[in-house]
Amino acid sequence: MRDLQVIRIVWLGLIAIVGILAVQTYWGITTWTANESDVNQKIHLALRRVAESLAVANGTVLPTGNIIRKRSANYYLVNIAYEIDASLLEFYLRKELEALTVNLDFEYAIFDCSTDEMVYGAYCAYEPAKKAPEISKSMPGYHAFTYYFAVKFPGRSGFLWGQFQVVLFFSVILFVTIVFFSYSLFVIIRQKWLFEQQKDFINNMTHEFKTPIASIQIATDYFLNHQQIKENERLLRYSKIIKDQNLRLNEHIERLLQLARFENNGFNLKLETIQVIPFLTEIVSAESIRFQNLGGRLAFEYSSDDLEIVADKFHLTNTLSSLLDNAAKFSTKEVYALLRVEKTKQMLIMTIIDHGIGIPKDFKDKVFDKFFRVPTQAISEVKGFGIGLYYVKEICNAHKWKVNIKNRLPLEGTEINLLIPLKSHE
Repeated sequence: MRDLQVIRIVWLGLIAIVGILAVQTYWGITTWTANESDVNQKIHLALRRVAESLAVANGTVLPTGNIIRKRSANYYLVNIAYEIDASLLEFYLRKELEALTVNLDFEYAIFDCSTDEMVYGAYCAYEPAKKAPEISKSMPGYHAFTYYFAVKFPGRSGFLWGQFQVVLFFSVILFVTIVFFSYSLFVIIRQKWLFEQQKDFINNMTHEFKTPIASIQIATDYFLNHQQIKENERLLRYSKIIKDQNLRLNEHIERLLQLARFENNGFNLKLETIQVIPFLTEIVSAESIRFQNLGGRLAFEYSSDDLEIVADKFHLTNTLSSLLDNAAKFSTKEVYALLRVEKTKQMLIMTIIDHGIGIPKDFKDKVFDKFFRVPTQAISEVKGFGIGLYYVKEICNAHKWKVNIKNRLPLEGTEINLLIPLKSHE
C-alpha cells in the first residue's frame, strides 16, 4: 500500500469520525430539546386546564396575564386568586396530566394566606403500587401571587432520560463503531509500518548477499578452470554443484531486488519488438538443460513462425524462466513441461503445462500473492521464497497482459496461460 493511500485513508477516516460525531451530537441535542419542549408544553397546558377547572368549580374567573410561573426545571406555580380545595386540586391534576400522557409522579402544595407559608399536599405516583419517596422539603412560595398552588415533578429528568434511551442506544453502537474503526486505522498504519520494515530488511539482506555471492562465483570459476580440479571427477562435480546453486541463489536475489525496485518506483519497461519463435527457442534450449539434468524433458510447440510481440525482453525471459523452473521443481513422477504458443485473431497465448502436483482448490486464488506458498508437505520440501508467481503476475500487470492458472483434471499437473494482446502496444 502506497504512503499516499495510507494518508488518504487516515484523513478520510478522521473526517468521517468527526462528521459522524457531529451528526450524532446534533441529533442528540435536537432530540433532547424536542422532548423537553414537548414535556414543558404538556405540563403548562395541563396546569392551565386545572386552573380553569378550579375556576369553573368555584364559579370565578382566572386572573389576567400569565398565571403559570416556572421557578425551576421541575417546579411550577399557578396563580388562582381564590382559595383552593386540596382534594379537588389533586383530582384535576391527575386527570389533566394523564389526559396529556404526562406519565410523571408529582407532588403539590397550596399557599395558605393565614400562615403565609406553603402547605404540603401529597405525593402522587403515576404507578399506584410504587412506593413514595421522602416528602420534598423545598416547596418555596412566590410573593407576587396571593392564592396559588405549586406542583413539583421530582422524576422529570429521569422521564426525559427514559425517552432519550433510543438515542443513547444508537450512540453506544456508534461509539463502538468508532472505536472499531479507529482500531482498524491503527492496524492499517501499523501494518504499513511493519511492511516498510520488512521491505527494508529484505532490501538490505539481498544487497548484503551480493558481495559473498560474487566472491563464491569467482572462487568457483577458479576451481573449474584449475587443471587438478578438471582431472578429479568428484571435485569437478562438486564445483559444478556449487556454481549451479550459487547461480540459482543469485537469480532469487535479483528477483527480490527487482520486486523491491518495482514496489518503490514501478517497473521501468524497455519495450521492443520481439520475434516470438526465435526468442522462445533460445529460452527452451537453455532451460532444457535443467530438465535433462533431472531426467526429464521440455517440449516446445507452436502454430506459426510469423509471430511478433512488443515486450520487455529481460522481464519476459525472467517470467518464462520462473514458470519453467516451477514446472521442473514441482513435477511428480515425470519431470516434464510443454511450452505451447497459439495465435488467435487478437491474442497470443503462451501456455506452460507440467505434470506437477497441482494446486488445491482452496489456494488457487492465493498462488500469485507475494511470499505465499501452498502449505502441503510436497511443496514444503521444495526450496523457494514464494515470489516466483508474484513476480510473473506483476510483470503481466505492467505489460497489461493477463495470466491465469488451472489444474489439468483428471490428470495431475497445472496449466498457466499468458494472454498477450497482439495490438496492446501498437
